[in-house]
Amino acid sequence: MNKIQTLKGFRDFLPQEAIKRNWLINKIRDTFEAWGFDPLETPTLEPLELFKGQIGEDEKLFFNFKDQGGREVALRYDQTVPACRVVGEYAQQLPMPFKRYQIQPAFRSENPQKGRYREFLQCDADIFGVASPLADAEVIALSLDIYRQIGFPKVRVLVNDRQLLTKLPYEAIVAIDKLKKLGKAGVVKDMVEKGITPALAQEYYNTVMNLQPNETIKTIFNYLKQMGFPEDWYVFDPTIARSFSYSTGPIWEVEIPGFRNQSVLGGERFDKLVAQISGVSIPGTGFALGFDRTLEAAEEFGLLPIVKTNSQVLVTIFAPNQLESSQTIVKTLRSAGLKAELYTETDKKIDKQLKYADRKGTRFCIIQGPDELSRNMVQLKDLFKKTQQEMNLEEVINELRK
Repeated sequence: MNKIQTLKGFRDFLPQEAIKRNWLINKIRDTFEAWGFDPLETPTLEPLELFKGQIGEDEKLFFNFKDQGGREVALRYDQTVPACRVVGEYAQQLPMPFKRYQIQPAFRSENPQKGRYREFLQCDADIFGVASPLADAEVIALSLDIYRQIGFPKVRVLVNDRQLLTKLPYEAIVAIDKLKKLGKAGVVKDMVEKGITPALAQEYYNTVMNLQPNETIKTIFNYLKQMGFPEDWYVFDPTIARSFSYSTGPIWEVEIPGFRNQSVLGGERFDKLVAQISGVSIPGTGFALGFDRTLEAAEEFGLLPIVKTNSQVLVTIFAPNQLESSQTIVKTLRSAGLKAELYTETDKKIDKQLKYADRKGTRFCIIQGPDELSRNMVQLKDLFKKTQQEMNLEEVINELRK
């Protein structure tokens, strides 16, 4: 029988990796909520027509098919488009400005490579109902604060405005967005391959390279300065184009100096998207954080916790007739807010239970033999330091809380 494996571009996460991911998710979620953003969730499966005509040339990456009812459906390509559907549908119920965050997987049928997968976690934040560039400034500031809270010593946001690119056709904008990857010659070639004449391609390139910040970008930078971000954390970059066809105003990408030449977050204003989807005119602006790249960068910078398990302590069972006393201990520890695990079998020797804890990565074990039980005491064993102390449960709780 052939061994069944995960599909290409999809992944399993064993506990040690999942713990790191959860740590980062919690950091991001806590920052979202500290800025007053509330959670939103949307279905994994949407009508294909929701995404059609909204994404641009990457529509070839849709995971789409017909369901059992013959309807054309697609897995969630991004979270901005479904969020716009929600805002249009529930506009009368939502407070405006509506500040939402979303942490859910997205699906794209692209060629898997390092940092790119077919199923990946996206972390989005948006402000709906505000046309002022102060909304763009706030979500850009939130972008920077997330990476500050994770612990990066420096990040940089590159900002442009699609209003500065209004004279360029969409095909040229898509090509300009690949400048870091293709270089000048590659960008001009890409434009020509899309039907733009060589002379116009060169003219479009020169136009972009000579752009200067407009008042919108100056407003954003002043906001970031007033929010206390160092001035070298934000810069005008006319080559940031963002290939999404729904971008209408400020666009930005966040990069981490010292971590590859790739962005870890991208955002834009999309004032027409809600109206295109629902017919309700509501402006919006926000970003999508690349979770996998951010996780990789955090690991490279040594910012992730080095743990194998969430369990703080294993309560062993000395003998079958002491199961009840071990249950009392684990209930007491959990009531005190500690993450305590009770060994599952009653007939295994203590040595085997300790080996289980060591292999799992649990630091502390509690052992209570008949003598300790008679005196209402336990042995607290530290598997990392190879030490053991006799304590009462109150002392154990104080020790573990350290």
